[in-house]
Amino acid sequence: MLVGIVTVGGLGIEWMNRSARRMFGGDLADFVNQPISTVATGEAEHPFRQTHYLNDLVEGQAETFECRVIARDGREFWIVGNVVSTGREASGRQLTYALLDIERRRQAEARMSEAQNSLQRIIEAAPLAITLRDAHSLRILQLNHVALATTGRPREEVIGATPEDLYSAEVAAMMREDMTQALRSSDVTQREYSTQFHGEDQVWDARYLPLAQPDHAPDQLLLVATDVTEQRAAQEARFKAALAQREMLVKEVHHRIKNNLQGVAGLLQQIAQRKPEVAGAISEVVGQVQAIAQVYGLQVGAGGTLRLHSVAEAIVASLQRTFGRPIRFEVRGAAPENWALPEAESIPIALTLNELLTNAIKHSAIEADTLADTTAAEVNCTLESAEGGVQLVISNVASLPAGFSLARVPGGVSGLGLVRALLPRRSATLSIEQRGAWVVATVALQPPGVRRLEPAVTMPPG
Repeated sequence: MLVGIVTVGGLGIEWMNRSARRMFGGDLADFVNQPISTVATGEAEHPFRQTHYLNDLVEGQAETFECRVIARDGREFWIVGNVVSTGREASGRQLTYALLDIERRRQAEARMSEAQNSLQRIIEAAPLAITLRDAHSLRILQLNHVALATTGRPREEVIGATPEDLYSAEVAAMMREDMTQALRSSDVTQREYSTQFHGEDQVWDARYLPLAQPDHAPDQLLLVATDVTEQRAAQEARFKAALAQREMLVKEVHHRIKNNLQGVAGLLQQIAQRKPEVAGAISEVVGQVQAIAQVYGLQVGAGGTLRLHSVAEAIVASLQRTFGRPIRFEVRGAAPENWALPEAESIPIALTLNELLTNAIKHSAIEADTLADTTAAEVNCTLESAEGGVQLVISNVASLPAGFSLARVPGGVSGLGLVRALLPRRSATLSIEQRGAWVVATVALQPPGVRRLEPAVTMPPG
């Protein structure tokens, strides 16, 4: 038996089982007729020193106690037990003690208590916000001073609080969902929250860990949160610095490309002057090179976007300088300056506009010479903004050939053949029609070939 049984009569100990003998460190002969207080420690109120048990304890009545005892070999340990009156025998009234050694349990409890106290000291000293919640109600059971400081409330208001008691409805709903998901997982669940504390923005890296006994559902949820505001600010600063450096390099590359293209155009013009027989063909190539150069020149200061009206203005200005002929440029509709070209579409659209305007200038010049009318040389370019897209309309006084059809225009590296080859089919259409004395070419652009930027919003002061 693991329970020590000791029988005590009027003269002292009368009998004890083997467990009791091992517990007290001796044989029965060593304890017969000895008072049970012989193994008691020095406390005056020790249960083994209570003599009233023998006289006053009613038969069948039991008293429970917990105390320390000292064995014959000097060992001190804790026991729990009870004493019961077992009636009157020939030798007098008897008491029976049932004793259980709980020293190991006491040591385990002491170690557990010490570990808990040590953990509590660590939690309080840690520069982390640590919160322990009930897994079922999500109410706060315990939190350290860092976590308490983030609430801005006294501890008595925070203990037992749910997310809804501490945060706005939106934030509370988000946190409750995160906690619910964390309780379904056996691993650490990581989240990041942005808050304001004393008017300053803070970013917290939060980690949830469900706590459960083996083969049981979680009964508590541990939250450990770290203030990563400075780290995130440093990351953002590094990102912005890298982005600024990249933009600077891109601008430098675009600037050099523009200069090189303009240099190529200058060389081609010199060749055209030396060889008049190829001047016409070279002139077309020069115009195309200059159109591309204009795009790269705009990209130098574009800041990540290339506005369509800026491209059109640059092409118009370049052709006016090249041909010495005026081009009237207009913009119409709602916020035409908000239409932007993706980088992949900017050069094809610029070349298309360059070709259409070049054709308009050449044919209007021929018409003006035929009619001896300088007004016939007028060329118009209009950017028309609408809700679903934008149009570039080029018009000049001229006549289309009889039976003209774009579908029958062959592909090529110049003129309408180049325009048809360049235009993105899924987001751009081209039409050319005769309207009285005018030939009107219309390039209609729709997303994703163009995209509409939102206008900048200016925040009121304060």
